[in-house]
Amino acid sequence: MRGAPLIGMLPAAGAAPVEWRVSDQRVAYDAALAAMTARAEAIARGEAPELVWLIEHPSLYTAGTSAQPQQLLQARFPVHAVGRGGQFTYHGPGQRVGYVMLDLKRRAPDVRRFVATLEEWIIRTLAAFNVPGERREDRIGVWVRRPDKGAGFEDKIAAIGIRIQRWVTLHGFALNVEPDLTHFSGIVPCGVLDARYGVTSLADLGVTVSMAEVDMALRDGFAPLFGATCGAQAVDSTENVSPGRRSASSAAVPAR
Repeated sequence: MRGAPLIGMLPAAGAAPVEWRVSDQRVAYDAALAAMTARAEAIARGEAPELVWLIEHPSLYTAGTSAQPQQLLQARFPVHAVGRGGQFTYHGPGQRVGYVMLDLKRRAPDVRRFVATLEEWIIRTLAAFNVPGERREDRIGVWVRRPDKGAGFEDKIAAIGIRIQRWVTLHGFALNVEPDLTHFSGIVPCGVLDARYGVTSLADLGVTVSMAEVDMALRDGFAPLFGATCGAQAVDSTENVSPGRRSASSAAVPAR
């Protein structure tokens, strides 16, 4: 049981704003991972500002540090083993992936609080579209009740999985806007086997919204929880996300 979490990760007064970037083309997973890792290392060295990077990937599966081989039911797309916590998940077109690179030493060195604040951020974003997202004590991520499917049924609309490296966060969230939900059938998403718990999206819930509108809601919801942002340029590659050296100190946190 996770209990009632603390919410909010505001930096100290006078801290530099978080850089905000949106990629307007799909980004290959390996390229994104390399750029994110390099940027996080630069942040840890004090050589780059914190960053939120919003992207889409081509269709693929990722296997977290707790992934079990039997939960890959059919390798319909490339499978990438990654250092984030959690099990299998899907990324693809129509899904907004947010890579969140924040220095928790500047905020609060509390991983559980960070995860809860990510969940709250997604919940507030969904509320902008009149979708009531909820967190669960035993299942990380953001869930939507589905009474239309039966008593006790819920679907996950956003997955969360992170890694901490020298107190800088990597990875982040995946919010289903309008992906092809059949692509999740090749895995046991996040290791959740209970038939009452499925996967949904804004489109599946009848909400028609553009990715740009989702991005705007994400940015509006970010500031009260994490602080001010700067920059709004769209980028079409991993250029300038940041170079850096590899670091051996890291820990993974599950996405379930």
